[in-house]
Amino acid sequence: MTDIKLRELKAEDIEMVRNWRNSKEVSQYMYTENHISPEQQKDWFEKISKDSSAQYWIIEYEDKPLGLVSITEISKVFDSCFWAFYLGDSSVRGAGIGSKIEYNILKYVFEELGLNKLRCEVLTTNPSVIAMHEKFGFRREAYYRDHVLKDGQYFDVVGLAMLKREWAILKDYHYNRIYCR
Repeated sequence: MTDIKLRELKAEDIEMVRNWRNSKEVSQYMYTENHISPEQQKDWFEKISKDSSAQYWIIEYEDKPLGLVSITEISKVFDSCFWAFYLGDSSVRGAGIGSKIEYNILKYVFEELGLNKLRCEVLTTNPSVIAMHEKFGFRREAYYRDHVLKDGQYFDVVGLAMLKREWAILKDYHYNRIYCR
């Protein structure tokens, strides 16, 4: 399998990203399912473009855009950040793309940014992503009851995190598991 590539999100990508984000396959796992208009998407892009505590990339595989990955709330005070991703192209789900994305983000956050903690939040209605994070060594640090209100119903959220010292122990194992099969 050819490796994935993460490239910086550009203004030309925002309509594609908006279409992904508006799809039921993606929005069902997000905190909101509201339809995003072109104007709202443009405003979002302008806002994140000025945010020095966040980075966004388009996920590519064989030169085809597949989804979006981000790190946000990059904090030197807390020595941590949050991360999230989604695949807008559902045809590649289950093909190991998510594991490669996770490995690359872990490597970037801990080895290039030098942060101590990588955090994420996942709706409990997405057990496969929770399991993927835990397979990498993320630990549950929080359980937020009735945390997200969507379509009149509350949903619980699991907060997970990995520490730099845990990554140092696990990175070779994950590299071999993902790239050397």
